[in-house]
Amino acid sequence: MSLASYNSQPASSPTSSSLPAPERTKTRLLELIKRHGPQTAQDLAYKLEVSVPAARRHLCDLQDGGLIESRTERPGGRGRPQHVFALTDQGEASFPKTYSGLCVDVLRHVQQLFGQGAVLQVFDARSAEIARRLQAEVPRSSPLPERVQAFVRVLCDMGFDAVAEQEGDVWLVSKRNCPNLTVARQFQELCISELTLYQELLNVPMTRETRIACGQSACLYRIGP
Repeated sequence: MSLASYNSQPASSPTSSSLPAPERTKTRLLELIKRHGPQTAQDLAYKLEVSVPAARRHLCDLQDGGLIESRTERPGGRGRPQHVFALTDQGEASFPKTYSGLCVDVLRHVQQLFGQGAVLQVFDARSAEIARRLQAEVPRSSPLPERVQAFVRVLCDMGFDAVAEQEGDVWLVSKRNCPNLTVARQFQELCISELTLYQELLNVPMTRETRIACGQSACLYRIGP
């Protein structure tokens, strides 16, 4: 679930006004927590001009959706502990971000300052770090089918929506989503480095046959002879 489910526009906008009242209230609750930090149900009810029980009902819905969490804090580090609601990582991610644009800008400057090969060096350093971190999750001592399935689980955890199927002695792994598509379209070095990373993790030959960044529906990898 994301903020889009409740609408990311201010409550006064035409789009937000067309939403059912409960969804407008949820949107406003998320925006208040985003702008002012962790809030008590009482504070949120006051700012929204609704009853505390009504605010709690909406907060419970947002909590069930994984967008907020409840915790206990002391205001200013002192005083009596208060029960407050804060955004989760999922809730934070539901607000607009410009990470991909920033990343592209930084990489472009790296290329201009340090030369054509510098971007690939950056990605390779990143891949080496990821490989070290994930080695325990894809043990080289395991049979290839187990490694492939573990590899697919790792890819899914990274947001790639991956699946695997076997054709004789060959495994085919498809990544049906690219969470780094904006960067991949402008810097093919990312895809080159990822292939090196995957070969390192699986410790087998691998070729990439299609790329989402080139307009195909999936990134398809062939594993094996």
